Order: sequence, then C-alpha cells, then structure tokens
Amino acid sequence: MSLLVKGGTVVGPTGTRVADVLVEGEKIVAVLDPSFTPTIAVDEVIDATGKYVIPGGIDAHTHMELPFGGTAASDTFDTGTRAAAYGGTTTIIDFAVQRTGEVVQDGLAAWHAKAEGECHIDYAFHMILGGVDADALKAMDQLVADEGITSFKLFMAYPGVFYSDDGQILRAMQTARENGAMIMMHAENGIAIDVLVQQAIAKGQTDPIYHGITRPAALEAEATNRAIALAEVAQDCPLYIVHLSASQALEKVAEARHEGRNVFAETCPQYLYLTLEDQLGAPGFEGAKWVCSTPLRSKHESHQRDLWKGLRNNELAIVSTDHCPFCMKDQKELGLGDFSKIPNGIGGVEHRVDLVFQGVVDGKLSLERWVETIATTPARMFGLYPQKGIVQPGSDADLVIYDPNGTTRIGVETHHMNMDHSAYEGVEIKGRVGTVVSRGEVIVADGNYHGRKGRGKFLKRGLSSYLM
Repeated sequence: MSLLVKGGTVVGPTGTRVADVLVEGEKIVAVLDPSFTPTIAVDEVIDATGKYVIPGGIDAHTHMELPFGGTAASDTFDTGTRAAAYGGTTTIIDFAVQRTGEVVQDGLAAWHAKAEGECHIDYAFHMILGGVDADALKAMDQLVADEGITSFKLFMAYPGVFYSDDGQILRAMQTARENGAMIMMHAENGIAIDVLVQQAIAKGQTDPIYHGITRPAALEAEATNRAIALAEVAQDCPLYIVHLSASQALEKVAEARHEGRNVFAETCPQYLYLTLEDQLGAPGFEGAKWVCSTPLRSKHESHQRDLWKGLRNNELAIVSTDHCPFCMKDQKELGLGDFSKIPNGIGGVEHRVDLVFQGVVDGKLSLERWVETIATTPARMFGLYPQKGIVQPGSDADLVIYDPNGTTRIGVETHHMNMDHSAYEGVEIKGRVGTVVSRGEVIVADGNYHGRKGRGKFLKRGLSSYLM
C-alpha cells in the first residue's frame, strides 16, 4: 500500500516547509519538494493543502485500566487508544505496575495481558516499582536488557500503596545509573500530605477542593528538590519529574538543568488550563471531576504562566496527559463526604494535541515547539526515536494532518473516552485533527474512524537520547 500526503506544511522540531510525504507500507520513504511528485503513482493521495503535517502524537504518560482506590480507570486499552487516535495520538506509553511484595516481571506480564490484541495504536510500557528490594533491582537490569522497558517510576507519595523511602529511591537510582534507565518520579511529600489530609477531615473539611489544599505546592517543590539531590548522589542518575504543576517545583528543575544535569520534567494540559478555584472548587461535589495528583493550582498565583514559559524554555520537556479517567457515577462518588477517597485522575488522552496547539494560537508556543512537546521529545526521551516522533524517511508513517482553520469543541457528547463527563467541557480549540495515519494506515478521516482493535504493536524501547 502506497500513500502520498500532498501539499501540506510539514512541521518538525527544526522548522517548517511545504512538502509531499511519500509512504510505502508502514514507513515514510521520502519527504519531497512538490515538484517531484506528479509522476509518482500511488494507491492513495491525501490533499493536505493549507494544513500542517506533523508526526503522530506520543503520550508518554497514560494509565489504562489502572486499579486505584477500590476501582479502576474507566478506559480500557481498547477504548483509551481509540480515543487517543481520534485526538491525533498514535503512540502511548502506559505504566505496568508492581506493588510491594509482588514480582516485577509478573506485573509486566499482567499489563501485556491487558493490552495485547486490544490497542488501536502502538504502545509501550514504563514500569512502576512499588516495592524496591534486591529482587526488584535485579529485575530493573533484566527489563532494560531483554524487555525494552527502560524507565521506572517511583513514588514519594501514597504511603502504604506505592511509596518508596529515600533509601529505596537511592538504590533504584544507582541501579538506573548503571543500566542507563530513566527514573520517573511522582514528587510529592506523601508523609506530610497524609498528616494534612487527616487534619482536614478531622475538621470536617471534606469537599473536593481540600484535595488541592492539603497537597500544597511547597510539598511538591520539596520532594522535587529531594529527588534531584538523590539523583546527584547517584552520580547524576537520569531523572524525569512527572506531572509537574507548581512554579516552585519548576524552579528546582530549571536550576538543575542550568547546571547541565540529567534532570527533565513534564507537565499536563490540566495544569496549563484548569485551576483550584474554578474546577476543584466547583459547588458541592462537582469538583471531584478534577481531583488528580499533583493537584490543580491556584489561579491567583503564577503557576500557569510559569509552566508555559517553562515549555518555551525547555525547562519542561514534554506535555503528557497522566490520562487516568474515572466516571463520576460509582467511581468519583466513592469519595462523597471524604475527598481522600475520590479516585485520583483526569481523562485527557484525546485532547492533548489540540490543547497544546491552542498555546500556539495564543502565542505561547511556536509550531516547532508544539511538535517537540507532543511528539519528537517524547520519542527521544523514551527511546523511540527516530522510529517515532519525526516526519523523515525511514521513520514509521505515523502522521497527523492538522487543520489550523478548523475548530474543535470539547465535551462529553462528542468525546470518545469512556467517561461520563469531560474535564474540558465546552472548551473550544482553534484547530482540528483531520486525518490520522498510523504506520501507513488511515485510521481517522473526516471525523470517522477506520482503525480496528488489535492493530497496535508493542514497542520495545531503547535508552533515552538525552543522557549525559
């Protein structure tokens, strides 16, 4: 099967140009001046005149079917990857889970079983280490060497569930420094947060807004700083801070990066657009829709402005979603009368490409930086480049034809995620995902779905391209 994407403006990390993209089978074989292509015979031509041609999005942080708080994320690998495709994301990196007392390899096998034959787009895994011991450290080496799992997530939060103490974190970092893996860190001081949560509930402060109030920015910054210090002790172990939400934490990351350290961070659309007061503080229990960790921050402080600046300056490398959706009915409602029992998570895998593009429209990001943060940098950061994340010969033919003159209105009536609400209800984007191509196959066109469950492939990843 051959395909020619004709007349579009190809956008990459280094610039833009009008070019035709020639696809044979699953690969891009040429990016050509349009004057060269009239004589080329192909099976299908897509007219991209007036539109952007970008690499398929890579969401480096999703949680499909994640068990949490007595329930599980409402999107399966089937529903979640289909929704991702609608939104221009052609690869996800999800998190396999090992809990304390479990065998790491068994956790990975369980996630392979969940995903195999279910995914509409390509997928890879990070590994959550919920119990760092000698066996887990050996497993890290084995997963890097044999399984294509080259990043491991640790938690400074959730004592009794996923929490690792500083000694465990240091040992995992030392192992990662030896095998080249990336340590991903949920950086919040969970021990102190639990005290604040218990105090709030004792005072009868049980509404969803207190989820944010009891997870102050200072405790995100403290944990971020501590993680950076531990990574320094571990001979500059590669460190990636997930879902960074607060200006104070960003300052710690920026300081380390200015020193040339192997320290990186992501943020998420919810922290760029949503706030403690307007969403978490919605009347009654409505704010439960926006309970996530790290929490939404106050609109009266500079967090959103600083996060956009951090994206421009590459102090923040990537925009991921931390997609972990829960329905209000029978899921978020588990926390009625006690915010600490509300399952933590927001759904957004379908909207990331659009929401970050709105930053381009608003003058907060360049086109090139848009593509970097949603596709190229995730591929480089997590060992998928140049197979993914770039429009160039030899790369997988993962393409999005994006219409900057279109509009996208987000809402529960039109989204494809398995949720009974939308975190971005009524938001209108000045841009629209048109055609989505995954490994040379058109899976979305004109708002219609042409893909199928099971066509997505598991990707074994290499090491990060950014390590010193």
